[in-house]
Amino acid sequence: MTLVDVNGIRLNITDSGAPAGRPDAPTLVMGHGLLFSTTMWRHQIEALRSSYRCVAIDWRGQGATPPTESGYDMDTLYDDAAALIEHLDVGPVHYLGLSMGGFVGLRLGARRPDLIRSLTLIDTSAGPEDPEKVSKYRLLATIYGVLGMKPLLGQVAPIMFTPAFMDTDAGKATVDTWTAELATQQRKGVKKAIRGVTDRAALGDEIRGITAPTLVIVGSEDVATPVAKAEAIAAAISGSRLDILAGVGHVSTLEDPARINACVQEFLAGLG
Repeated sequence: MTLVDVNGIRLNITDSGAPAGRPDAPTLVMGHGLLFSTTMWRHQIEALRSSYRCVAIDWRGQGATPPTESGYDMDTLYDDAAALIEHLDVGPVHYLGLSMGGFVGLRLGARRPDLIRSLTLIDTSAGPEDPEKVSKYRLLATIYGVLGMKPLLGQVAPIMFTPAFMDTDAGKATVDTWTAELATQQRKGVKKAIRGVTDRAALGDEIRGITAPTLVIVGSEDVATPVAKAEAIAAAISGSRLDILAGVGHVSTLEDPARINACVQEFLAGLG
């Protein structure tokens, strides 16, 4: 655990450091999805750390970043990420963000192009939460705040992973690891993080100004941010590339790390 003082808070990061013999290697900054933490990127860090410095962020109130009284909206998290990149003096960086992390990445690409070398946006959206889901997610947040995740697992896990994956040994182990980690979290912070996602503002045409090379990845079975959301991002960002992973759900970094790693490595290698 490494707590860094940025933007008036203490932000936890996982930092692999520069690869051996490559002190000037580019930096990858990774932003996780809601209800997860830096550990969501464990397979990508293992695959990429020999070529890049990998820095993964725990958003406010999640992972090992302590809860704050406020600041769970996506604009504040964007400020946190920008402040971290400046604090570490590693920009411009390759940024990878899944879902919630993608909401932040889109803002970084649109507003701070000086900090971004490339964007990889995974299972995410540039729009607000779907209206028909907002009330359900707010109710789940309220129940979670009182009872924790255990009574909600049957509803929440299928949003994150496909049933086929959860039926495998790897899937069962992944869900067990995830729920065990969630059980250690302070519920007040996670509850506020959920509301930050459900109540987020749309970016609209702002993302059309993104000029960084951009890879958009989505699982074909993603029910949280379906393929149409990824297609809209790819259509709005000139020159972007869209990869659709057949049979994969929302948290694709854990459900199919091999394909995610291959997509990311190919994309980054092509940038020179």
